Amino acid sequence: MPSLPDYLAKASPNPISKRAPWYVNTAPSYAGVFLWIAFYQSIAQGTIDRAGVGICILALVVAGLLCYGLYYYAPAMLGMKTGYPLYVVGSSTFGTTGGYLMPGLLMGLLQIGWFAVATYLTTTFILSGVKANAQPGTVAFAIIAILWGYIMAYIGVKGIQYVAKVSLALNVIPLVMILFVFARTAPGISHHTVTNSDPFAAFTVLIAVVIGFFATAGAAGADFGMNNRDQRDVKWGGLVGIAIPVLIAGGLPLLSVAGARALNPNLTSITYGDVIGATGGWVASVMFFLFALASVTPTCFCAFIAGNSFSTMIPRVPRMMSTMTGATIGIILAITGAAANLVTFFQIVGASFGPICGAIAADYLLSGRKWAGPRRGVNWAGYIAWAVGFFVGILPFPFMPVPPEIKRYAQPAVVYSFVVGFVVYLALAKAGLQPTAVSLKPETDLLKPKPSRA
Repeated sequence: MPSLPDYLAKASPNPISKRAPWYVNTAPSYAGVFLWIAFYQSIAQGTIDRAGVGICILALVVAGLLCYGLYYYAPAMLGMKTGYPLYVVGSSTFGTTGGYLMPGLLMGLLQIGWFAVATYLTTTFILSGVKANAQPGTVAFAIIAILWGYIMAYIGVKGIQYVAKVSLALNVIPLVMILFVFARTAPGISHHTVTNSDPFAAFTVLIAVVIGFFATAGAAGADFGMNNRDQRDVKWGGLVGIAIPVLIAGGLPLLSVAGARALNPNLTSITYGDVIGATGGWVASVMFFLFALASVTPTCFCAFIAGNSFSTMIPRVPRMMSTMTGATIGIILAITGAAANLVTFFQIVGASFGPICGAIAADYLLSGRKWAGPRRGVNWAGYIAWAVGFFVGILPFPFMPVPPEIKRYAQPAVVYSFVVGFVVYLALAKAGLQPTAVSLKPETDLLKPKPSRA
């Protein structure tokens, strides 16, 4: 259809015949996302020292359910019902032209950030495994980061199918390590003491960290949903793959940090990597190397998703060139240490994708729980909803001129940004700012999922 951009005109839906049960694709894929150490490396910072383990575990339960209900469900249902990925179904919320930037290119740009995080953490663990200086900025750090980053980016372009085949096996490694560290530190959990009591801050920061980490994966629920057969797959794939892994992959490391600090009063740091290091000897070295090995999958997938985003939206630029350019930026962020502040990065991700998910959810409900189709040009209802939601999402940032008490209650900003994106989109759509929808392809009408077994 000549009136549509190439990324829409060339899109083909995934037929029902090529889909699989939730326990084959959605659940294990999402579980693997949370088992990545980037999720729980800093999860204890500003949380376990402010509240008891009961409050923190409750926060993880709430965060997992919010991830499922607010960020994942609507995109996943759209993907399941249409067979199309996020960049296609997002053209309803942001328009045929607006879809280039959001969620298209924005997803690719944020994946560069995730690639930087993966490169930074892996390089740190490799150097820690050989008991060398693991601080960014050193020659050794730069060499390992460069080698790791470019090799993983190349595999992300040329060999992602091989990584996918071993991803489930690699996911077992961090799970075993989490259980091992928990077993070593469990005796100290009952002796955990709160040193800086502020249960509200601990509760809301945990919700913000979990959702900030998950926000892009939640929007990518459309890509997972297009491989689901029906609503039952969407529901159980999300509950088993998101809510439960948040509790396990977030809760056990959190408890491990609490136990380790009680057993070793000299352990002043509250990062998970330092708890591993406190194990000492060859055991710590082996664990550092195994966590580095388990980072192969997330690093490659970050490169793959970034390259897919750029090549889809800017097809004239070769995929290898755009991927390696993004990898170079990510490597620089890792070497300079800019990728070290995970909590701040999670806030940026949450502020960016919270209102996107909110606007998509509002569009989904306004359209009668179905996909309205691409909307002409730029859908200003979506863009304005995103802008206002993004502003709300960055309110807790240190550089924002906001009084400290307001910043405290600005958490969980990622949830507020979703709500703002949802409400603003609803209001603007009803005010007439939604462009008219255009037909994508006649075949779309033929893609009718089987009735839900739920």
